[in-house]
Amino acid sequence: MKQHTLKASCSFSGKGLHTGRPVSMQVLPSSPGTGIVFQRTDLPGEPMVAAHVRNVGRTRRGTTLSSAGVRILTPEHLLSALSCLGVDNALVRLDAAEVPILDGSARPYAEAFIACGLEEQPEERVPLAVRRPFVYEDPRSGARIGLEPFDGFEAEVTIDFKSKVIGVQKARFDASTDYVRDIAPCRTFCFRREVFFLRLTGLIRGGSLENALVVDEPRGYVGNPVLSFENEPARHKLLDLLGDFSLAGRPILGRVRAYKPGHTVNTKALALFLSENGYE
Repeated sequence: MKQHTLKASCSFSGKGLHTGRPVSMQVLPSSPGTGIVFQRTDLPGEPMVAAHVRNVGRTRRGTTLSSAGVRILTPEHLLSALSCLGVDNALVRLDAAEVPILDGSARPYAEAFIACGLEEQPEERVPLAVRRPFVYEDPRSGARIGLEPFDGFEAEVTIDFKSKVIGVQKARFDASTDYVRDIAPCRTFCFRREVFFLRLTGLIRGGSLENALVVDEPRGYVGNPVLSFENEPARHKLLDLLGDFSLAGRPILGRVRAYKPGHTVNTKALALFLSENGYE
């Protein structure tokens, strides 16, 4: 299969989930073989950071890319939409450190890319094959990420927050999944009991009920929002995993099974898998 880029540029503006700062961003077509690259137009020299797991820095409540002191915060929703819609190469120019959170999902990105359309490029897409079973476990959280050989790509997540509101949920992505309809609309979420501490530590300064689901255990969701799906939290965790796993830099041929996934375990598992299989 050939590589693809966007037919034209797409523009977005909003605020960062964690910084709360306004940001304008353009996603532009890029040359074959370049992958997804972020460019900070607000910094001297307009430095670039490649979307690759080797550049992953902090992973608390989001994935941060960092290279030579230049940071890109919370790119996972954008990366999820790009990778799942088949965009191999793009230049992402932004005038602040954080990708805009928009409505807390990947839907605005996915819909814009579908409307823009993709352009086939001359170079072949070269996937990374899972040649043997691989498992990464985090003994502290009990989280587990497994990969196994498969002629295609599938991913399944199970979440369990010991929550009466959320319960145990599962979500799945395979060849029959309509990403734009089934995954992209699912919003980020947190628990009400966490909000004060997260803000105290400098996080979610741009968070609101307009861009996140807030669980008020055990009563329900704050504001009684209409859920996109009954298992929207699990689908959002799947959305995040798909974005984090795009940091392999190339599509993965294999089946991914994740229990209690999160940005830390996702990126650690991916980095170790690439290293053990000579894909660094």
